[in-house]
Amino acid sequence: MAQLRGCAVSYTVSVRTLCEFTAKQGDLDMRFTPAPTAQQGIEGHALVQSRRGAEYEAELPLQGVYETLRVRGRADGFDAQAGQLEEIKTYRGNLDAIRANHRALHWAQAKVYGHMLCAGRALPRLKIALIYFNITTQKEDAIVQAFEAAELQEFFTQQCARFLHWAQSEDAHRSARDTALAALSFPWGAFRAGQRALSVAVYRCARAPEPGSCLMAQAPTGIGKTIGTLFPMLKACPDQGLDRIFFLTAKGTGHGLATQALDLVNARLQADGAPPLRALTLQSREKSCEHPDKACHGDSCPLAKGFYDRLPAARAAVLGVRAVWDSARLREVALAHEVCPYYLTQEMARWSDVVVGDYNYFYDGAAMLYALTQAHQWKVGILVDEAHNLLDRARSMYTAELAPGSLAAARKHAKGRIRKSLDALGRAWTDIHAGQEDGYQCHAQVPLDFMAALQKAVSLIAEANADIPMLPGDPVLAFYLEALQFSVLEEKFDDHALFDVTLVPAQGRRKRASVLCIRNVIPAPHLLARHAAAHATVLFSGTLSPATFYRDTLGMPEDTGWIDVPAPFKAAQLAVHIVRDVSTRYQDREASVARIVALIRTQYGKRPGNYLCFFSSFDYLERVADALCAQPDAPPVWRQVRAMGADSRQAFIDRFQPGGHGIGFAVLGGAFGEGIDLPGDRLIGAFIATLGLPQLNPVNESMKRCMQQRFGTRTGYDYTYLFPGLRKVVQAAGRVIRSESDTGDLFLMDDRFGRDEVRRLMPGWWG
Repeated sequence: MAQLRGCAVSYTVSVRTLCEFTAKQGDLDMRFTPAPTAQQGIEGHALVQSRRGAEYEAELPLQGVYETLRVRGRADGFDAQAGQLEEIKTYRGNLDAIRANHRALHWAQAKVYGHMLCAGRALPRLKIALIYFNITTQKEDAIVQAFEAAELQEFFTQQCARFLHWAQSEDAHRSARDTALAALSFPWGAFRAGQRALSVAVYRCARAPEPGSCLMAQAPTGIGKTIGTLFPMLKACPDQGLDRIFFLTAKGTGHGLATQALDLVNARLQADGAPPLRALTLQSREKSCEHPDKACHGDSCPLAKGFYDRLPAARAAVLGVRAVWDSARLREVALAHEVCPYYLTQEMARWSDVVVGDYNYFYDGAAMLYALTQAHQWKVGILVDEAHNLLDRARSMYTAELAPGSLAAARKHAKGRIRKSLDALGRAWTDIHAGQEDGYQCHAQVPLDFMAALQKAVSLIAEANADIPMLPGDPVLAFYLEALQFSVLEEKFDDHALFDVTLVPAQGRRKRASVLCIRNVIPAPHLLARHAAAHATVLFSGTLSPATFYRDTLGMPEDTGWIDVPAPFKAAQLAVHIVRDVSTRYQDREASVARIVALIRTQYGKRPGNYLCFFSSFDYLERVADALCAQPDAPPVWRQVRAMGADSRQAFIDRFQPGGHGIGFAVLGGAFGEGIDLPGDRLIGAFIATLGLPQLNPVNESMKRCMQQRFGTRTGYDYTYLFPGLRKVVQAAGRVIRSESDTGDLFLMDDRFGRDEVRRLMPGWWG
């Protein structure tokens, strides 16, 4: 939605924003069609304008007023002699492929410009032309209609009235919201130990006078980080004029705590007679789709047919829901109004006060929330939960692979010029690894010959797809999208990334094949603009140290604030045992099995109960578990296995019952190393048989060299191996003590845990 400007009796909006809100109609149509780039669009407009006569008025500034609403924009061109206003639209491919809903929007914009021109120059009538310009052929197609000034005025009035009604209702909601938040008291009544210090730091960050303020907060489990960060950001909304808060999580399971906190806030607001916050949770398309066997357009999916015609009523129904807009509530409304739940959810992001979603909605290359923030100049506060996960997630967002199977499938289905271009690309691809002897090799850059062949193939597929849109599942389209992402990242390739080539066994032919990868190592350059776009960003986690490691790799500003909230726990609650006579190094693992089994049996004999045992790999886990189970007095054992589904993971967790007895075996850094809560005697101890260091392999060694070039020799090792490994250890150990009444034992089984550089990375309260 538009950013409101001015005071309560005056709003200013652009023509484009006005029409996108009021004039969309018809089907939802998400079929992929290549569009001109922004630069191509600019050049296309300029070329069309240059073809006109000397009297032609290009980029004509216009404005109109309806009651308290001012509409502004620049018309592409006006030919006074012909009495014709022109709206220029650039496209690629077949003109007939331009969607009906897009054409309706184009006409709406042109008619709004037409009214403003008639009103400004007292014209009784006007011809309006939609000029569709093909950037490939440079051919123009004009669709011309004549309108009376009164007809254009009526259309303008309808759009403005619709928008103004929304703007005034939003203004009223915003005013009531800010008044309620200013008076809001802490929902829990009293702050927990450490929670007040965290909230004060967040509030100060949010109230920074300049945009781009950042804070990193390390705060232990048990103090209530979710409400401790959300509450002060909400309190800053009235003073700082924050439009929205984005609460971002690493996984969908992280939405639960945020939703609970928002429910708590809303309950307090409504108890005080105030309206609830408009809080939205985002769900992935895969989980939201009602018809996964259908494509997202009106000719295929019934929930896409007439989507924009039914959207206003569905949107109004959602606004009437006085609770968090979670996926279940939105699905119910969407199906009642016969619209797509996923795209209704995306639409409601424009209407929300708080949005809860995955990291990618703000941080990846095509992030929806970031795009909306930029387009509407929202003033936003960002809360990043479990922020230690952002490094790996951001790396994956800015990494692209090309696999030989994808190219082979595309070549098999392609025809004509596209097939020839893919054949040429295959030859250029083979040239890259032709002389490669090692299975893995890094290169200083992507070869120019390969990129030229890739870009030619991409261009030809784009042209063909513009003429006849390819269907989802088409191998040529699938390869095109992968190649496009690869090309985008290649343009930004620098010392923050690697280009590597991994040989893979050929299938069905004798020639060798390879996987090509632009591998992001340091996401910082990609994330800088994201931090700058927010008014305030708070990254918080129980394990966010060393602070310099995350600040360097995540692109945090030099003046980023830091707070390390003291834990509410005492050293007496957790007995930490460093087992120095065990080595879990790869070559020593077989010899360590008997000693680890003996430690587990001894501790279990002293204090029977529920324990977790963490290992560096499934193979290591199985060896120790098998050896323990072979003992005559073995305790009950349950194991994590590869590719566990949601039900299996829950069954694993459910084995940890109050008063229960047994040992759960898991892989460090997996599903059970963080994000699970087993308070009281559901878990009374943990054994960790690894430092969690990433595997020593060619890929990680290349990443280390990349880190060394950027941050220094010793830092390269720490940033690649030591810090990520020890973070997993601390996260896993954090499963044991969840409250101030918990007690337990922790066994760190490796001689390296006794080293000073390792012990310094452990929580201070462990003693």
